[in-house]
Parts: sequence; structure tokens; C-alpha cells
Amino acid sequence: MPEPASGPWAAPALDQPCALLGGLSPATFMRRHWHRKPLLIRQALPPQAWAGLDREALLALAARPGLSARLVERQPAAPAARGRRAAAQGEGWSLRQGPFSRRQLPPATQPGWTLLVQGLDRHLDAARALLDPFAFLPAARLDDLMVSWASEGGGVGPHVDSYDVFLLQIGGARRWRIAPPGDEQLRPGLPLRILEHFSPTEDWLLEPGDMLYLPPGWGHDGVAEGGPCLTASIGFRAPAQAELADALLNRMLDTVDPDDPAEAERYRDPGQPATAQPGRIPEALQAHALALVRERLAAPGAVCLALGEWLSEPAPDAEFAPGDEDDEAALDAQMAQALRLGLRLARGSRMLYDADCIYLNGQGWRAAGRDALLMQALADRRGLEAAALRRISAAARALLRQWLLDGWIEPLWPAA
Repeated sequence: MPEPASGPWAAPALDQPCALLGGLSPATFMRRHWHRKPLLIRQALPPQAWAGLDREALLALAARPGLSARLVERQPAAPAARGRRAAAQGEGWSLRQGPFSRRQLPPATQPGWTLLVQGLDRHLDAARALLDPFAFLPAARLDDLMVSWASEGGGVGPHVDSYDVFLLQIGGARRWRIAPPGDEQLRPGLPLRILEHFSPTEDWLLEPGDMLYLPPGWGHDGVAEGGPCLTASIGFRAPAQAELADALLNRMLDTVDPDDPAEAERYRDPGQPATAQPGRIPEALQAHALALVRERLAAPGAVCLALGEWLSEPAPDAEFAPGDEDDEAALDAQMAQALRLGLRLARGSRMLYDADCIYLNGQGWRAAGRDALLMQALADRRGLEAAALRRISAAARALLRQWLLDGWIEPLWPAA
């Protein structure tokens, strides 16, 4: 059952220093470091912040079908390949995709291997809670929380990411070496995107509670040192232009109704003259097509609606627990419980909003007035107090009821 509310959900103090950012305020961090330069923070979070995130939890998730789990092994060059041959051969790397049973994983005492599992925030309350301190960043940019367990000497090699990332050490120690953006040539013939040329300029050993922020394009190489280690990676996605354009245009096309008489109207050219160039596309047809596309793009809110719905699409591995639509009594009980103690978004739900609409799990609704403010608060805080819920309109309450049925939100329950 969801845990009880511990009090009002508070918005982050954007102008106040915080330990998470090494004494910087969120506003200062965003101005000085976000998308600009790295930041090393010692003791960014206390151990209770990641309670429940351990090797056992990671192994259990790695064995589940549908989740993204990877096993990376690093094999040093054989003794016979020393000297010049060793320099040419380097180390060998292997990559396997999960799921993995425990028997399929190397022994914990074997050096040089790493298990990585994506999307823990969608499957563990402890992982979802670990994202709460980062609420000063737009949820639209949040990708997921990945956790990796590495045996002594384990890592994935020097590489670059195309997104902003916070690397939080939650167990053992990992040495990070970083290099500024530059040569991104990759070593050929490897299953991993490992940099061919990596010249680190900084070298830090991170222990539990320490965190490293890296903007996109910074080379980095993390290796477990002094024994096994556990590292959480909080990534913030940045869609490529081609990906964004493709997603928006396809979503806008999905709204076209072929049964609408206006949509079925065909191109007409009664003024088309005879032509000696039958292979040439008529300029009138080109102008018609351009006007049609511009008209669709200029429709009030069309692009914003498509963007909001796309950004709020849940991840493929998100899990929901829908109710039984024929069991009205159970749904009534859930709604009554929410009105007593409050509710929260399910772990896998993505909720966003803009000036006109709210978006939840790939769907958009227009909202205004007090209802809009309360729905926006739900998106910002991922939860609402019972007192706030009692102020919503009947229409908004009906929508919340549908979301409860879909499993997209869930009522809070008293502590056991």
C-alpha cells in the first residue's frame, strides 16, 4: 500500500542554499552549472535518502522480464599479450541484455563486472522518493533513475552521455575521471560506446552520499575501487531535433479524423492549364500542401498539445494496477480514502501541464480556474492533501475517479 502522507508537499526553496548542491541554491546551480560545467558535491544526501536501494533490490529487478537490465564485463588483456601487443589489443568488453537470474551473473568476488538496471523509479518507492530532491528541475526533462552495482574494478569504460546526469554514490566507492567535451571518436569493434581518446582533467573518489553532476558531452569513466560499489544515476533527457519533430508531427497526424467531411475534401485544380512538362509538380499543388500544413500547425494549441501528450507518455516498462470497472464499491472506497488522507501519482505516471492543459500518461485535458491550479499542484508535487481534494469540482472529481480506475493515481493509506 502507498505510504501515508508525512505532511504538506513543499515546493523547493529556489533561492536557499542546500546540501544537495554543495551549498548552492537551486537558482545559482542552474545559472552556473546546468548544461555548462560539472559540480562535485560531497555528502549531498544522507544515507536515509536511499534506504531500500541495495544490491538485493537491484538483483530482484534485474530478473524481471520487461525491465532494461545489462551486464557489462571487462576482461584484462591476457599475460601473453603484454607489451606492444597489449597496447594494441587493450582490454576486452562484453555486453549482455537481461533479464538475469542470479545464476546467470558472475560471482560477486569476480572483479571487473557491472550490472545496470534502468527505471528503478517506476518500480520501487525508495527509488521514486530519491528523485524528490531534484524537483527544482522540469519533470518534462526527467528520464529515469538507473542503479549500477559493480564488483572491484567494474565500470563501463570512458564514454559521453547526451543528457545531463547526477551520479550519486550510495554504496562503496567509485573513482570518477572526467574530461571536457572534445573528441568523441569511439573505439571500433566494441559492444559499448567507449571513447578512443580519453584525456581526463579531473580525478575524484566518491563515497556514499557524494554526488557528481555532469552536463552533456563530458567524458567520464567510473570504476569501483576498494571493493564493490553501488551508484545511482539520475538522468535528464534532451530529445534530438529529429526525434522531437517526428513525435510531434506523427501525434498531430493521429488526430486527423478520416470520417470528417472536411478532412475528406480533395484537392481541386479547375484552373490547371495544359502542360508540356507532365513530370513537373504543379506549383498550385505545392502551395495547397504548404497551406494545409501551416493551417494544421497554426491551430490554437495544436503543437503544445502534441508536445505535452508526447512528453507525458509513460515509459514502456511502467506498471499500473487498474481497478475493476464493474466494482463500484471498491472504487467508491478508494475515492473516500483519498478524500480522507490524500492521493499521489502512481510511480510510473508522468504528469505535466502548460498554460491551457494538463497531461497525464500521454493524454491531455483542458483545465482552468481552481481545478487547473489543483491539477498543476498534483503534477508539481506528485501528491495532493485531502483538504485540497475536497475543493475540486464535480467534473474534476470524476476525472480523478477515472484515474483511480486506470491505476494512474492511488489513495494514501494509514501506516500499518
